[in-house]
Amino acid sequence: MEKGMLKCSANYVPLSPISFLERSAAIYRDCVSVVYGDLRFTWKQTHERCVRLASALTANLSLSTGHVVAALAPNIPALYELHFAVPMAGAVLCTLNTRHDPAMVSVLLEHSESKVIFVDYQLLHIAKGALEILSKKGIKLPCLILIRESCDSVSGTNDKISMPETLEYESFLLTGRSDFEIVRPNDECDPISLNYTSGTTSNPKGVVYSHRGAYLNSLAAALLNEMKSMPVYLWTVPMFHCNGWCLTWAVAAQGGTNICIRSVTAKATFDSIAAHRVSHMGGAPTVLNMIVNSLENERKPLREKVTVMTGGAPPPPHVLFKMEELGFKIQHSYGLTETYGPATICAWKPEWNSLPPETRAKIKSRQGLQHLGMEEVDVKNPDTMVSVPLDGKSMGEVMFRGNTVMNGYLKDEKATREAFKGGWFRSGDIGVKQPDGYIELKDRSKDVIISGGENISSIEVESVIFSHPSVLEAAVVGRPDDHWGETPCAFVKLKDGCKATEGDIIKFCREQLPHYMAPKTVIFHDLPKTSTGKTQKFVLRQKAKDLGSLSKASKL
Repeated sequence: MEKGMLKCSANYVPLSPISFLERSAAIYRDCVSVVYGDLRFTWKQTHERCVRLASALTANLSLSTGHVVAALAPNIPALYELHFAVPMAGAVLCTLNTRHDPAMVSVLLEHSESKVIFVDYQLLHIAKGALEILSKKGIKLPCLILIRESCDSVSGTNDKISMPETLEYESFLLTGRSDFEIVRPNDECDPISLNYTSGTTSNPKGVVYSHRGAYLNSLAAALLNEMKSMPVYLWTVPMFHCNGWCLTWAVAAQGGTNICIRSVTAKATFDSIAAHRVSHMGGAPTVLNMIVNSLENERKPLREKVTVMTGGAPPPPHVLFKMEELGFKIQHSYGLTETYGPATICAWKPEWNSLPPETRAKIKSRQGLQHLGMEEVDVKNPDTMVSVPLDGKSMGEVMFRGNTVMNGYLKDEKATREAFKGGWFRSGDIGVKQPDGYIELKDRSKDVIISGGENISSIEVESVIFSHPSVLEAAVVGRPDDHWGETPCAFVKLKDGCKATEGDIIKFCREQLPHYMAPKTVIFHDLPKTSTGKTQKFVLRQKAKDLGSLSKASKL
C-alpha cells in the first residue's frame, strides 16, 4: 500500500485555528464579526487588524516563535483579536484571570517569561502592582501595552492614565503592515496558548495547548453547541477560561458574530439577547443562577431559543427548569483546563423526553461521554487502570485520552508524567459510570473548591490562615452555595489563650488573597484526625454540607 503514496503540502497542512479567521474573512468578509457597544467590525476588518497586530508584535517588539504574550482583560474586542494575532506572530497567548491580584499576576508573568502584557485600562493597577513586584526581584519586565476603552463615553477616563514606556493598543496595532506574512506552525503540535490553573501562587501549573488541539476542540465546541453557520454568540464565558472554552476560535470557524460585554449582569445579558438576536452563550452555573433570579424589570422575552452551554458543576434541577421556562436550551458539558475546557457532553436522547421532570433533570446533570474531538473518557481504578463496572456505584478516577488533551505542564515534567501515567490523562475527579455508559462525577480527589466557575486551592487558603498569629490548625472545604456553587468554609482551631473572630479571619485572608478565594464561613472547632494525624476532610465536608447554602442562610 505504500507504493504511490506521498505526504506533501498538497495533502498535509498543520492544523491551526488561524485558518478559521482566514476563511471567514473570505466568505463572510462584510458580515459583522465583533460587536461591543456601538463598535462594529466585519470579518474582513478583524482579519486585517489581527494581521497588523501580528506584524507590529514581530517588527516592533522582536517577538519570535515560542515567545509568550500575556493579556489581562475582560471580554472586549482586543482580547478576541489577540487570540488570532498572537499565534499569527508565531507566539503563545497567555490569558490571565482578571480576578487575580498583583502577587498572583507577578508569579505567572515570571513563570511564563512573558515578553509582552496587554492590559485593559480598568486592570492597569493590578498589572502595575505585578510589575513593581517583579522589578524589586530584578526580573526583566515585559513590555506593557495599554488597552483603552473603545467607547467615547469613557475616553476621558483613559486620557488620565499615564505610565512611562507604555504603548497604546490601537496606536501600536496601526504600526503593523497589512501585507505581513503570517507565521504558521511548522508542527501542528506547536503551542498556541498557555492557560494557568487557578490557585497557583505557590506552584504554578501552566497548561500548554497546541494548534492541533485548539483546532479540533473548536470544531467539537461548535458541534456540541449545535452551532450552524453565522451564529450570534454572547460572551458570558470569560475568554481567559480555556480561551473561552475554545469558542473564541469556534465562532470564527462558523463565521459568527461575537457580542462582547465588559461586565456580565442579568440586564446586560437580556438586553444583548434582545438587541442582537443572540443564538448561543455559555457560563458556569452562577451565570444561570443570575439569570433565573433576575428581576422582572431586567428581563426581556426571548424571541427564539438560546442555547446555553454550562459546566464546572451540575446546575441545580430548579435552575434547569427555570432556564427552560425562560426559553433557554441547556447543554451540559464537563472538562478541565487540561482538556481545552469542554471534553464531554451529556448528549440528550429522544426517549428521555417522556420521563418525569425530576428524572430528566438528574440525567441532564450527568457529565455524559466524550465529544467528537476527544477519543475516549473512562472511569478507572487509578492503581490497576481497570475500568469500573457500569453500575452507578463503583467509583474510580475520571480519565481522558485523545487529541484534545494538553501538551503538558510548562516547566514541570514531573507533574506532566504523573498526569499522563498509564497512557491516560488523570483528571483527579472521582466518578461512576451509569448503566448506559454515561459518567457522573461524585467527588474531587484534590479538594479543589469550585466557586463561580473558579477553582480554589484549599491548600493555598489554609496556608494563609495558618499564618494568622492566633491560629493553631486550619482546614478548608467547600460549603454548598445556591449562587456560587460552593464557597470556602474554614474550620479553625485557635492557640490556647488566643482570640479571633470569624470577621478577623476573613479580613486577614482578604488582605492576602483574591477576595473570591477568602473563606465566607469560619467555624472554630477541633479538627477530626486519623490515627496518623491527617485531617479527615470528608468529615468536615459533611459538616459544611449540613450548614446548607450560605446564600440561602443569609436571606433568612
